[in-house]
Amino acid sequence: MKKFIESISNVWKIEELKNRILITLGLLLVYRFGAHVTLPGIDATQLTGLAGQTKNGLGSILDMFTGGAFSKASVFALGIMPYISASIVVQLMGIAIPYLQKLQNDGESGRKKINQITRWLTIAITLVQGPTYIYNLYRTLPSNAFLLGFNSPEFLFSSVIILVSGTIFAMWLGEKITDKGIGNGISLLIMVGILARLPQAFIQEFTTRVTNNNGGPMLLVIEIIVWLLVIIACVLLTMAVRRIPVQYARRTTTGDYEQDLAGGNRQWIPLKLNASGVMPIIFAQAIMFIPAAVAGLSKSDASQSIVGTFSNMFGFWYNFVFATLIIVFTFFYTAITVPTNKMADDLKRSGGFIPGVRPGAETSDFLDKVMSLITFPGSLFLALIAVFPAIVVSVMDVQQSWAMFFGGTSLIIMVGVAIDTIQQINSYLLNKHYDGLMKTGKNRKAVA
Repeated sequence: MKKFIESISNVWKIEELKNRILITLGLLLVYRFGAHVTLPGIDATQLTGLAGQTKNGLGSILDMFTGGAFSKASVFALGIMPYISASIVVQLMGIAIPYLQKLQNDGESGRKKINQITRWLTIAITLVQGPTYIYNLYRTLPSNAFLLGFNSPEFLFSSVIILVSGTIFAMWLGEKITDKGIGNGISLLIMVGILARLPQAFIQEFTTRVTNNNGGPMLLVIEIIVWLLVIIACVLLTMAVRRIPVQYARRTTTGDYEQDLAGGNRQWIPLKLNASGVMPIIFAQAIMFIPAAVAGLSKSDASQSIVGTFSNMFGFWYNFVFATLIIVFTFFYTAITVPTNKMADDLKRSGGFIPGVRPGAETSDFLDKVMSLITFPGSLFLALIAVFPAIVVSVMDVQQSWAMFFGGTSLIIMVGVAIDTIQQINSYLLNKHYDGLMKTGKNRKAVA
C-alpha cells in the first residue's frame, strides 16, 4: 500500500502526465455536465414516463451507456453509441471491401481516412437514430411536456440537429482525450457514463437490504464480496494470455564471414484468452432485440409470448440464447481480428520461428489451432460473466439496477478501460524511472 501511495505521488511529479490527467478529467467533466442539459422545448419536470421506460430492457442498457442522458432527454441522449456502431460497421466492412483493406495497410494515412469515413457514417447513423428518439419522446411523454407544442416541426428539426451535434461533440471530446489526455477517450466516455449509475444503484440496494430489512447488512456485505470476486475474474479474463515461445536466429561475425546460430534471442507471442474483448457481447445484445421487435409487429399469442421471453433480460431462455450467441460470436470475431497468417509471415520475414514448428503455413496452422483451443474456454468464461447479472437476481434477489454491475457489457468495459488507462500511466512512470502502479512494474530509479 505504501508503494502504491508513493507511485500516485510520483504521477504528479511528471509534468506531462499530470497535464494529461487534468485535461482528461476536465473533458470528462464537460461530458457529464452535458448529460444533464435537457433538449430545448422539453419540460424537464415531465420526464417521469421516460425514466420509467429505461428501468428495464433495451432502455436500461442505452441509459447506462449514456450515463443517464437517455432518460433525461439530454443533448447527449444518443451519447457516443452511434460512433461505436459506425466503428463496428467499418471494421466488419474492412473484411469484404478491398478499398478499406488497402486503407488498413496504408499506415497512418490510411488510418486517418478510415477515421474520416467512420465520422461521416456516425453522422448518418445519428440522423436515423435522432428522429427515432424524438418519436419515442412523443409516445412516452405527455403532450404538455413539449413547450413548443406537441408534434411541432420546429421542435423536431431543432432537436434532431442538437442530437447530431451532441454526438459529434462527444466524439470530438473522446478524440481529444485520446490525443491530449490519457487513455482511450471513447472508452473513457462510456466508462464514465456507466459509473455514473453506480452510486444510485448501490443506494437503492442498500435501502432495500438495510432500511427495509430485506436480508440485512450481512447479505449486503456478501453481495459486495461477490461483486469484488467477479471484478477479479474479469481482470483475469482481460489479462490472461497464452505465451507461444519464439526463437530468433542469432547472427555472429567471425573474421570475414557471418554465421546464423539457432538458439538466439527468445521471445513470446502473447495470444489473449479473450482476444475479442467485449465485442461478442455487443453483437449478441444487438441480435437479442431483433426477435422481440419483429414479433411485436404481430398481435398473435405466439408473437406476444416471444416478446415476453426476449424482453425479460433476467429470464432463463433469454440468457440461454444470449450465452450461446456470445460463444458463437467470440469464435467469429476472434477469427477475423487475429490474423494468424499475417503473424506467421511476419515471423518468417524477421527470422523467427516457433521451436518444433516449421515456418510458414505450418506455423500459421499451429497458431490457429492454439487460438481455437484457448478461445473455447475464454468464450465460456465470457458468456458466464455476461449472464451473471441474471444469476445473482434469481439466486440472491438483487435489485436489477445493481445486478447490472455484476457482469455483462458494463463490467467488462469498466475493467478493460481501467486496465488500459493504468497501463498507460504505468509506462509514463517507468519511462521516467519511477516504480509503476502495477506489480509488473520494476524499480528503474536512476542510480547516481
